Amino acid sequence: MKRILLVILTALLVLGGKAQEKKSGAGDIPPLVTFTAAQDHEDMMKQLGITELRPGPSGNESDPDHANYDETVANPCPELPDLLKTKKGKKVTTPEIWWKERRPEILEDFEREVYGRLPDRIPEVTWTVKITDREFVGWTPVIAKQLVGRVDNSAYPLIDVEISMMLVVPANAKGPVPVLMMFGRPSFPAPAQPSSEDLEKLNDAFRAMMIAHDPAIKEILDRYPAYTPITRASMANPFAPRGQGEPSPTEQLLAAGWGYATIDPNSIQADNGTGITRGIIGLVNKGQPRKPDDWGALRAWAWGAARGLDYLETDTLVDATRVGIEGVSRYGKAALVTLAFEPRFAMGLIGSSGKGGLTLHRRNFGEAVESLTGGEYYWMAGNYMKYGAEKATFGRKTGCDLPVDSHQLLALCAPRLAFVSYGIPEKGDAKWLDQKGSWMAAVAAGTVYKLLGARDLGISNNYMTEKMPPVNTGMLDGELAWRQHDGGHTDAPNFKHFIPWANKLLKQKQP
Repeated sequence: MKRILLVILTALLVLGGKAQEKKSGAGDIPPLVTFTAAQDHEDMMKQLGITELRPGPSGNESDPDHANYDETVANPCPELPDLLKTKKGKKVTTPEIWWKERRPEILEDFEREVYGRLPDRIPEVTWTVKITDREFVGWTPVIAKQLVGRVDNSAYPLIDVEISMMLVVPANAKGPVPVLMMFGRPSFPAPAQPSSEDLEKLNDAFRAMMIAHDPAIKEILDRYPAYTPITRASMANPFAPRGQGEPSPTEQLLAAGWGYATIDPNSIQADNGTGITRGIIGLVNKGQPRKPDDWGALRAWAWGAARGLDYLETDTLVDATRVGIEGVSRYGKAALVTLAFEPRFAMGLIGSSGKGGLTLHRRNFGEAVESLTGGEYYWMAGNYMKYGAEKATFGRKTGCDLPVDSHQLLALCAPRLAFVSYGIPEKGDAKWLDQKGSWMAAVAAGTVYKLLGARDLGISNNYMTEKMPPVNTGMLDGELAWRQHDGGHTDAPNFKHFIPWANKLLKQKQP
């Protein structure tokens, strides 16, 4: 009887503990919302009171609904928001007025209407060096560090966020080096291989393990006594003659005495609408859909880059006062957003960023506002969808109704270094990106660079009349720079111009 009572008592205690665990644990947090991209898009439309969005244009010029490429109708509202006039009409004549009055106004508009606000409380990130390896990149010995930034998810354990980053710096540097952080997939550039002696030991141990697992394998190995189950990975010889063509951008950086860091945007926030209730946005929102002024993926990627910079500030191999941010295409948009919102980045290389990046939202050429309010809506704040609305409770809006435009986003970077890079449509940097629209924004942004004592493109700031320079003509004399190369959808051909330009302005000596 006593034994039966003991069993019953134990069971009650276990059940009581589980009930308490449910009450204080999973019962206190909302379940994950799982939407398709279409469902998430529809949810935001309902929140905004939008009943119909205009469809975005096709990028295929043979389609009947193709994007506009007629320059005569590309500027339906040519007058841009005035950089040097506050909302109350006060002229911005001094740096003090810019920093204290005008810049905060512009930041507020971008946060509310375009890229979204950072939440009040974002969990902390703890960085861990997972692997440190000594390697060769080309002729340069390097130290490569694989880093993981784990975001505290104690408030919502249903979502894990681990930021992936790789730092590579020259091993023979005499002091901390400038670093270019690049959006992309991190990987070891040239993983070190075991010596011949170590490889022989590994193979002996591996043979013994295989035979212990299956004695029949001994007969096979005896037939091939020279066989080595573990072999060296095929690696380029760093001392071999250089091949034809230019070194890679990373080789150029290392040869110039720089380091680089590659950070994975998808480890911060997924590049799709389905994942908007996951990643860092989902973690902060506890798995629930966004509100209209919540941050989108571009702002989340920029936040992740800033957290990567937090780590770089602690690494003695890095000169944290000379860290730049780089990206191409959608990551060019993210690089510009990062530079605008995070003042600790000293410079940016903004590659082929298009709409949502440096191309003017007001322009009707190639990629349109409607492309972003429909397709890649998750890059932006929900409020941005209003500017693609055909029918809504607030009426009809277009890009012309935006209170800000991209020239102001670039102006937020001033007086820090900003290098705008594009290729040419004939080689794959499509007209869709509207190179001219980015040129106009860069020309207009120059007024703030000059106000703050920096140099702009060295021309007037009349964005309607200044002509784009010929291809392969660099405008590289100031803190604001422009160069259109004759390559494709990449910024690689501009690295050989970017590095000396940045070195000169950062007063970086060559090794």
